[in-house]
Amino acid sequence: MSTSSDAMSADRRPVPRTGPLAGVRVADFCWMGVGSVATRMLADFGAEVIKIENRRRIDRPRLLPIYKGEVRNYGEERSDADPDRGGLHNNYSRNKLGITVDMKTVRGRELVDQLISQSMVVTENFAPGVMERWGLTYDRLRELSPEVVYGRMSGFGHSGPHAHYKSYGPIVQAVSGLSFISGLPGVEPSGWGLSYMDNQAAYYNSAALMMAILRRRATGSGAEVDVSAVEVGISMIGADMLDVTANGAVTRRPTFPRGNRLDDPAAAPHGVYPSVDEDRWVAIAVFDDADWKRFVAAIGRPAWTDDQRFASQRDRHANQDDLDAHVATWTSQRTDREAMELLQSAGIAAGAAQNAEDVSEWDPQIASRGTFFELNHPVIGEARFEGTPVSFSRTEGHTWRSAPLLGEDNHYVFGEILGLPGDEINELENDGVI
Repeated sequence: MSTSSDAMSADRRPVPRTGPLAGVRVADFCWMGVGSVATRMLADFGAEVIKIENRRRIDRPRLLPIYKGEVRNYGEERSDADPDRGGLHNNYSRNKLGITVDMKTVRGRELVDQLISQSMVVTENFAPGVMERWGLTYDRLRELSPEVVYGRMSGFGHSGPHAHYKSYGPIVQAVSGLSFISGLPGVEPSGWGLSYMDNQAAYYNSAALMMAILRRRATGSGAEVDVSAVEVGISMIGADMLDVTANGAVTRRPTFPRGNRLDDPAAAPHGVYPSVDEDRWVAIAVFDDADWKRFVAAIGRPAWTDDQRFASQRDRHANQDDLDAHVATWTSQRTDREAMELLQSAGIAAGAAQNAEDVSEWDPQIASRGTFFELNHPVIGEARFEGTPVSFSRTEGHTWRSAPLLGEDNHYVFGEILGLPGDEINELENDGVI
């Protein structure tokens, strides 16, 4: 069963929060990444985020790899997975409290109503209709907490003919137009790896929630916030939409998508090139004649750089196949980092194409910025987690605990916040209500 407050170690006990969102309580129904990353941002900066889960339907990030100490394929869910070991859950849910409630029970719904009545914010990212089936409409939430901020996050939004459609990141990427314009010319769309839009939409969700919280503090009025991940994706294809609407261009044509190449401005060389090591690459971007002169000097002025086909930026752009072959010959004689550092020292935009190990273990810039940090977890031990990708001169986050164990804070939330006696909480646990 859950970890009771009596058994909880002192360093796991909830503490008074600090930061700009201290005093904001969030009843958080979010699951998967698109919702959980959004509320993690609130938790990182002081909000008391209470993650509401159901033991009968475990949140999938608790069951999916990555598991510390095990090498498994991503997405290879296992039936015997420990719900407290899932790497995705532990990354998404630091600084949050965790409770379990069976929403199919009358008593469970009553308890959730009580919690909402004492919360400023309610969030969810279920398929449209789930909250309504529980009776948790915006009108009902306002009865429970009159100035509530209700943050809703879904693929298509909660209005319109497709509001009931289900989605995950790759679906959002396709419907928003991102997949159609990615890939190489003359071949089918390649799509985007993993669930890129789950995480991208999550940051939009967190920004929308913080704006609504700011408005509530200023005016005393709550709001219903409805974020459509598809619309977030559409906001990322502005250049292509302008080209189509203003110039009458066709999105897919023999020379477009351009892969790694860039037409406007007419950059060349502009691509990802092989290094001396297997499956190691370096990205290089040269935008004008001044860049080209610095590039030529940095690589030692080989004879091919005097070829008239490369005399001007327009010429280089028109002869990219031959130019890329020469550049690839040069990059393949050195490591990706050597090429990057040599070109950067000459003022040329260049970067090693790093993998996850590079970013986590070897990149000196990432290490210096403190992008990753260590947290102790009662089940997986010391582990590394991603931080917040922004720093402020005065505002500081408040990291006080790793992600909650399943039901870890039942006694604290139902006891100290809602006022239930310990015997009743134990009985609710034994009956499977929490």
